[in-house]
Amino acid sequence: MSLALLARPALRQQTLVRARAFHASRPARSTHDDYHHLPFAWPTNKTVWAAKVTTYLVLGFSIPFIASGYQLHKSAGGSD
Repeated sequence: MSLALLARPALRQQTLVRARAFHASRPARSTHDDYHHLPFAWPTNKTVWAAKVTTYLVLGFSIPFIASGYQLHKSAGGSD
């Protein structure tokens, strides 16, 4: 008989005891009046924040199109 077969029940028992012993002292949720749907504080000047977000999104979305246009222009041998 293998030693691994003898060790399995003891290991399984130790794992079950460890799993049962885990408990939380209090719920991991905050109170309902302390809920914020954004992971950061809302800025005071919303116009500047909207301009920054719009710029970020437009630039991020346009980079693949600019890169593909550049690659197509480069591969066509255009020396304009």
